[in-house]
Amino acid sequence: MTRESMEYDVVIVGAGPAGLAAAIRLKQLGLEGNHEVNVTVIEKGSEVGAHILSGAVFEPQALDELIPDWKDKGAPLNTPVKKDSFLVLSRSGAFKLPNFLLPSQMHNKGNYIISLGNLCRWLATQAEELGVEIYPGFAAKEVLFHDDGRVKGVATGDMGIAADGSEKATFEPGIELHAKYTLFAEGVRGSLSQELMAHFGLRDGVAPQTYGLGIKELWQVDAAKHSAGLVQHSFGWPLDSKTYGGTFLYHLEEDLVAVGLVVALDYKNPHLSPFDEFQRVKTHPAIARHLKGGKRIAYGARAINEGGLQAIPKLTFAGGALIGCSAGFLNVPKVKGSHNAMKSGTLAAEAAFESLREGSDGDDELTGYTAAMRRSWVHKELKEVRNCRPAFRWGVLVGTLVSGFELWTRGALPWTFGHHPDHKSLKPAAQCRKIDYPKPDGELSFDKLSSVFISNTNHEEDQPVHLRLKDEAVPIAHNLALYDAPEQRYCPAGVYEIVDAEAGAPQLQINAQNCLHCKTCDIKDPTQNIRWTVPEGGGGPNYPNM
Repeated sequence: MTRESMEYDVVIVGAGPAGLAAAIRLKQLGLEGNHEVNVTVIEKGSEVGAHILSGAVFEPQALDELIPDWKDKGAPLNTPVKKDSFLVLSRSGAFKLPNFLLPSQMHNKGNYIISLGNLCRWLATQAEELGVEIYPGFAAKEVLFHDDGRVKGVATGDMGIAADGSEKATFEPGIELHAKYTLFAEGVRGSLSQELMAHFGLRDGVAPQTYGLGIKELWQVDAAKHSAGLVQHSFGWPLDSKTYGGTFLYHLEEDLVAVGLVVALDYKNPHLSPFDEFQRVKTHPAIARHLKGGKRIAYGARAINEGGLQAIPKLTFAGGALIGCSAGFLNVPKVKGSHNAMKSGTLAAEAAFESLREGSDGDDELTGYTAAMRRSWVHKELKEVRNCRPAFRWGVLVGTLVSGFELWTRGALPWTFGHHPDHKSLKPAAQCRKIDYPKPDGELSFDKLSSVFISNTNHEEDQPVHLRLKDEAVPIAHNLALYDAPEQRYCPAGVYEIVDAEAGAPQLQINAQNCLHCKTCDIKDPTQNIRWTVPEGGGGPNYPNM
């Protein structure tokens, strides 16, 4: 069936901080230079912000540069950081590191505790006021190419396809969005971004990207226990000395507390369950005292990039570029990336506008974007911390010493450490200790299904499964046999389940309706047999205030 097509100067895939910053900057430049630029943003979530999840302590530098009067315009940065606390946890105790021992990069003075989803909703209103077209509920499913190999744009997925592949009565074909430049701001492990990296060899000569899984809850707590502006980080228990990760706990406005755990996905023990580690750490006295008597009101999970400077791919190709977490600009020691994502979107927009103003039709690469990123404060910031994350491959003690030196000397080490792919890190289950996780108590700890329920996740049940297996035999013959089916544990939403094991005929059941779009399965599967693709537009979580 012939698809309808629409023409734009710039198409942006993803309405996160990078994509919206790019859209706003393009329109600002158009107004300043009296040169009209047609810009559209498509977003797979049901609304802008529906799929946005971050801690989040927000560093406002990029926002200051993009919209200097953001306070007057009502940006939802309502809770400035007032107190930093960094803890080392043992099973029952906690040691507070004096703040003067923490490098300056880990202090949060001048930052804000926010809902990144709400910031994106506000950025979307700013973009629309400038004339940007934003279409939520449309998932980009396919990259389109010109005959000469340039990226031509994207096509959205068909709507109304039944699970058996037939067309339902509600069928509507996807739409082609053609552009001179297409900016991919899909977030971490974006499916089209991954295809582009492979197609154009964008990862040639750079370190493999490595990831963490961030799991987060939002709590309404007792006002007497609330301390707006408190930022608390910790590492140690319940993770072992070989597993990198830690907790965050942020007190927002209106008696809200965001609490979460990040677990690096290069962990070795296939019995480990990041979800259950998170439920367990909330029972620690240093965290439980903030939450007891409160009510959990939201839950979500998302992978984050941890590869740093050495894992950033080539950013451009003929007809487009990667921006934000599609490329990977997270500062791991800071546990922040939104400011860097926004800056990358701004710089890509400036390079695209310059080319458009000179009459380009997209037949060139936006090399000005790459050059600007290398001159930017983003590059300087990431270069200073490039060895912090990979140093933890030698364990928490060595990693802490090396990263501490790196932070205090602002990247003085004369070499750059690389990474190993996360999916190659698991050891056979028989070589690892089993982990006996306590049953959830329903007060501080909970099960996966009740957690998914409050993520407001929804997918049309009668649609093709968006989690694809390259080889359907691998989950049982390889993963179950060698690793005791780790997908049952690394997925934080109960998507993967081994059934009929007692009958002697185990099978992998994929509960795709539960999927939070965290992409962990696409990252951690030992043979890279699972491929995450976009479901029908509008499906997935609907995060409030996350």
